[in-house]
Amino acid sequence: MSTSRRSINAVLGLPLLAIALVLPFFVQEAYLLHSLTMILYFAYMASAWNFVCGYVGQLSLGHAVFAGLAGYATVLLYTQLGWSPWFGMLAGGLLAAILAVILGYPNFKLRGPYFTLTTIAFAEIVRIWLENTDEFMGIPLKGAQGLVVPPSDLGWQVFQFEGKVPYYYIALAMLVVMLLATIVLERSRLGYYLKAVRGDPNGAAALGVNGTRCSLTALAISAFMTGLGGAFYAQFFRYINPERNLGMEFSIDTALMAIVGGQGTVLGPVLGALLLHPIAEITRAWFGGRFPGLHLVIYGAILMVAVLYFPKGVIAPLQQWLTRRGLRKPDPAPAIDVQEVRP
Repeated sequence: MSTSRRSINAVLGLPLLAIALVLPFFVQEAYLLHSLTMILYFAYMASAWNFVCGYVGQLSLGHAVFAGLAGYATVLLYTQLGWSPWFGMLAGGLLAAILAVILGYPNFKLRGPYFTLTTIAFAEIVRIWLENTDEFMGIPLKGAQGLVVPPSDLGWQVFQFEGKVPYYYIALAMLVVMLLATIVLERSRLGYYLKAVRGDPNGAAALGVNGTRCSLTALAISAFMTGLGGAFYAQFFRYINPERNLGMEFSIDTALMAIVGGQGTVLGPVLGALLLHPIAEITRAWFGGRFPGLHLVIYGAILMVAVLYFPKGVIAPLQQWLTRRGLRKPDPAPAIDVQEVRP
């Protein structure tokens, strides 16, 4: 295939993947490796969130509940039943998917701000309940204190490694699988149905497309992937608590990364994570101690500029530049405007 016929996923994604594969050979400092791992993690979580907003067309600000409950399930299965976290991740992901179907079935009858407010309310209810529950049916939850993953010398069998490099490559592998799943979704019948439902629900229904079933399928996949990410987070930090893992901040950060990067695209959430997470870390390090709260003001100003001047995400000008240079073919469908899904 000539370069003029290649999509942005190949033109931009393959070089980024090549760089990511060799970075740990040049970056040895633990803090930098930790930060790189978190960029990959947030790129993964934003891509999982993108299934709902980018393709279903609904703005969810409660995805933290899927990540948090899956993380709790993984830790509890390990500490109480001795399950390997590798199996616990799958169990947590399935729990998140089941919860998403139960929650999504009535909620997909709502539109606009009502759907968004419902996702926020549910996530907050679960967070508050966990914060005020020390034990449930004999299962120790320890309330706001959270759960600690006990150290072990079994290494990879229990998802515990001495350095940051293994976690980095696991996060990279998860992100690659997530992006491949997004590409498959875009080219599948489900993906076309979702685009039809998002563009004209009544017209799609008239053609026989079951919008609720398609949306529930996408939400279940998104929740499962988000649950895997939440389980990874719990094992990476070896600690989980309601405020940190089920708070609104996580849901908002994930959504903003996908929106600023370019929702409804494969690489948009990755670009959003590459842009926003380092900015958040740098502003927090520079201004968080001397001027409490100033880093949030700077972070918010950068977000407003990005949304005002790049309403289709920062991937849009990259697409235009690559098209002008003849390095990519135009997309059959443009990226979704942020204002299409705002509550």
